[in-house]
Amino acid sequence: MIDFVKETLLLLPFLFVTYLVLEAVEAHAGGALERWLERAKSVGPLAGALAGAIPQCGVSAAAASLYAGGVVTVGTLVAVFLSTSDELIPVLISKQMPAALMVKIVAIKVAAAIAVGFSLNAILAFARHIRRPVAVHDLCAHSHCGCHEHKGILVPALIHTAEIFIFIVVVSGAIELAMLIPNCAVSVAGAELYCKGAMSAGALMSSSFAGSGLGLLVLFRTNRNLKENLAILAVVYVVGVALGWLTGHLI
Repeated sequence: MIDFVKETLLLLPFLFVTYLVLEAVEAHAGGALERWLERAKSVGPLAGALAGAIPQCGVSAAAASLYAGGVVTVGTLVAVFLSTSDELIPVLISKQMPAALMVKIVAIKVAAAIAVGFSLNAILAFARHIRRPVAVHDLCAHSHCGCHEHKGILVPALIHTAEIFIFIVVVSGAIELAMLIPNCAVSVAGAELYCKGAMSAGALMSSSFAGSGLGLLVLFRTNRNLKENLAILAVVYVVGVALGWLTGHLI
């Protein structure tokens, strides 16, 4: 439980910065910041995959909020989810596993996430799927937070951060007690089983690819399109299992 509290508290800076950015975009809609973010979408999967490699649940949660606000593309979001390893690497370090093993895992996850992210964006562009516009106000309409009754961007960002943080604490706390998914505990359990020889490398990679930390929880909370959320969940699961099967022999 102590570890759960620590992990959850570490989410706060990620969430606050994310919502501060979203509020800044909303406050200056049509300005330089929004134009820069639109241009940055073209390289989003690369940045997302690299950011997801940080061994922390906060990155996937932040990416989900950014996607719900229309700041990042589906490909970027999926790239973050696939590259996220949660507590896998720290547990492997604590078990004194070879450094080469951890480098391989991170490298494979990042490379695969980049490839899938760009491919997904290309497929959607070919299908002429309309890009999601930046729409931070949708987050407010979904949560009924009333944050835009306040002036500036600081207070609304704090309100959104608190709202999502409380949601994560309640839901993830229940999951922690029930040992269900999605949760960082899954990556811990997978690493423990692998180190004991009770899980194959392929199964470990599939679990890590499809895990995505707390990102899916935040996605379902912040994004109002349930069909879209379910489609993303299906893509992450199917692609994650397939990638684990394909890359397991490389570990």
